[in-house]
Amino acid sequence: MRKFLKTFMTSFLAFALVLTGIPFSGATAASGIADLVIDLNVPQVTREVKNNKLDLNALHVYEDGHFMLVSENLKWKSSNKNVASISEAGEVTLSGHNGTTFISVSDGSNTDRISIQFKGNQDKILVEKEKGARYDLIGNAIDHMTMEEKVGQMLMPDFRNWNGKNVTVMNDEIAKLVKDYHLGGVILFRENTVTAEQTTKLVDAYQEAAEKYGLLISIDQEGGIVTRLQTGTDMPGNMALGATKSEELAEKVGRTIGEELNALGINMNFGPVLDVNNNPDNPVIGVRSFGEDPELVSKLGNAYIKGLHETGTAATAKHFPGHGDTAVDSHVGLPSVPHDLDRLKKVELYPFQQAMDAGIDAIMSAHVTFPKIDDTKAISKKDGTEVSVPGTLSHKILTGLMREEMGFKGVIVTDAMNMGAIADHFGSVDAAIRAVKAGADVLLMPVGIQTVANGLYDSVNAGDISEDRLEQSVERILTLKLNRSIVKAEMERSLDEKVAKAIQVVGSPEHKAVEKEAAEKSITLVKNNDILPLNVSPEDRIVVVGGATFSMNLLAAEVQKYHPGAIYINASESLDATQLAQVKDAKYIIAGTYTSSVGGRANDASQMVMIRQLIETGVPVIAVGARNPYDVMSYTNVDAYLVQFGFRPTSFEATASTIFGKNNPTGKLPVTIYNHDGSVLYGFDHGLGY
Repeated sequence: MRKFLKTFMTSFLAFALVLTGIPFSGATAASGIADLVIDLNVPQVTREVKNNKLDLNALHVYEDGHFMLVSENLKWKSSNKNVASISEAGEVTLSGHNGTTFISVSDGSNTDRISIQFKGNQDKILVEKEKGARYDLIGNAIDHMTMEEKVGQMLMPDFRNWNGKNVTVMNDEIAKLVKDYHLGGVILFRENTVTAEQTTKLVDAYQEAAEKYGLLISIDQEGGIVTRLQTGTDMPGNMALGATKSEELAEKVGRTIGEELNALGINMNFGPVLDVNNNPDNPVIGVRSFGEDPELVSKLGNAYIKGLHETGTAATAKHFPGHGDTAVDSHVGLPSVPHDLDRLKKVELYPFQQAMDAGIDAIMSAHVTFPKIDDTKAISKKDGTEVSVPGTLSHKILTGLMREEMGFKGVIVTDAMNMGAIADHFGSVDAAIRAVKAGADVLLMPVGIQTVANGLYDSVNAGDISEDRLEQSVERILTLKLNRSIVKAEMERSLDEKVAKAIQVVGSPEHKAVEKEAAEKSITLVKNNDILPLNVSPEDRIVVVGGATFSMNLLAAEVQKYHPGAIYINASESLDATQLAQVKDAKYIIAGTYTSSVGGRANDASQMVMIRQLIETGVPVIAVGARNPYDVMSYTNVDAYLVQFGFRPTSFEATASTIFGKNNPTGKLPVTIYNHDGSVLYGFDHGLGY
């Protein structure tokens, strides 16, 4: 049974530390090492006990305030092995016997210890931290930082391209920017992550370029339509998981994603999306959400987060306070959510509050306006008009609501600062200054790293932003890094070892099995006029219709595995006479549609017109919604309709398996499907089986 760590502080007098042989402040060595500290003794650090095991790290603290992981020439010891043993790597294993043990570590010159008590009758493991100035590692580090170093910890640019080419290997110019601007993190994209070996080497080079503190290496590996790795396992997205209604599966998916990121050296995932997708017209969230029900989003989101955390990967809930009930994409415009705080607490804010309470590492803000919370206006740099200030730049939302009212203690990351909602109206430097003053800790993808950094320096020097404000963010950032062991090591594993691990883990058979399970359990049979599962003979004619642009060639290939004679017609609009002739004598038509917008599923949209044309032939039509589940609203009289919530190969494989009866559909709609007149066509939780 998993037991959770409860930490508390206890007072020790300086002379008592000396009497026990533990120096109040470590001896200074010629190498610049000032002390040796167990990371869990740092007041801000928490850690979870998993399967009666607890990982401890030893940190060398240097005279200039920075700290590094130590793995060589250490001696770990347990004072009571009946309670717990300790490995050479700092892994504590509890025996299950009641009692207390002191776990100590020594490098020959410096020593530290921590108390662990097991109370079996209360099912509690209590960790009693040592106390003293020596454990204020974060405060000490900040005291030694320059103002420029503090700003640098808050900057997280992307280096997707350089001089017109995708960045797949480190170059001297980028390495210099990492050093010169003391960057705290970077974000990777699909352009940067071609193979497991290449990605591992790139990440390693980024960490090598960092000065004193490990970099947050982040990525948007949500699963489904937002999958940045070109290699590895393509997990179905959140709405697919929403259709399974399975917390166990959501946790497995989160853990699998985390294991692959961890193996590559990527330590922070910008996921999961906790937006409640209660607006079918949403052009940017849609299937990235677990669904329209706040309770479902919360449960599956926390399970996914738990899976990520178990791998040591930092999780980020997005997009606060909620991007689900919008009809504008904040990449290109400035969306607005009109609801008041009472409604937001019941719907949009609910999953975020649950994630905060469960210990989420970070939360990403939304470039969305919430006029009922903050009606502040600004003059747009784009056209001089008056615009509302979005959540990312709002002190009332980031500090007032998230920090003070909801009690979030972790890291606030902005959504990308180069998105139209921000860059067009506020400009890169003004937006960065506004975000910091609002309460953001990490500025994601600032437009022009040099320009933004210098703009922030000028703002601090002018007294517009205080250094105290910077230090609040740096403390939270360093806390996250210590909690997730994102600390530079004195002795790194060899690059060959890292690459070998990545190749072994990324896309492993075990991970592919989770991908397959999630895809199969997500398939939702919405309508079936006694058509499915298909029972066909080899001579029966089956025609698959759909645009290759929308990956329907993958559907055809999977159908052909069950029925080799199936014909594929590459079409996403009305069929011509030749194509209609191919369809005419078919026993069944399997047709796929793929939409991502309101316009795509309008009655007069080309794919919708095509499906209705196929229905008019009189041949039974089985339609597949390859992304949004709402497509059926424009061809309601189809004979059968399945939804797979994504366009990855495994989802098409699961759909074909379902059509031919090898997979019994168990998915339930995580959203309501409406008619064009607003009436309900298929309700939340609807789903058929065989």
